[in-house]
Amino acid sequence: MKSPYLTKSPTFWLGMLATVVIVIGVRELALVVCTAFGMPTATNIVGLVSLFVVLMGVRLIKGGLPNWLSSSSSVLLVDSGFAFLPVSAGAGILLFGLGSDLLAVSAVIILSTVIPLWAFAKLSQKWLKNDNQDNAAKDKGVSHG
Repeated sequence: MKSPYLTKSPTFWLGMLATVVIVIGVRELALVVCTAFGMPTATNIVGLVSLFVVLMGVRLIKGGLPNWLSSSSSVLLVDSGFAFLPVSAGAGILLFGLGSDLLAVSAVIILSTVIPLWAFAKLSQKWLKNDNQDNAAKDKGVSHG
C-alpha cells in the first residue's frame, strides 16, 4: 500500500492541515472554557465531546462529512496508534513496582476488561440472532410483530 504522505496533492495536504487546525482549535477553546469554569483538567473530555457533537450536527444537517475531513482523519487515526506505545510501556513497568498489590491490580484490570467484552458479546449475539430470525421470516413472508 502506498503511503499517503508521498502524495503531492494540495487537496490532501490542505485537508490534513485543516483537520489538525480544527482539532487543536477545539482543544484550545475547551481549555479556555474549562479554565473559566475552574476545571482545566476536564479540557480533553470537554473538547472531545464538543467536537463529536459538532461533527454529528454537521453530518445530520449536510448529510455527511466532507471527503477531505474523512480521509485526513483516517490517516491521522491510523498513525496515532504509535502515540500510545510509550504510555503502554511505562504503565507496564509501573505495574511491576506495585509489589504485593500486583495480582490484585492485574485482576481488576483484567476483570474490568473481560466482563464488559463478555456482556457486549452476549448482547451482540442476541441482536444478531433476532436479526437473522427477522430476515428468515421476511424471506418466508411472515412478520414478527
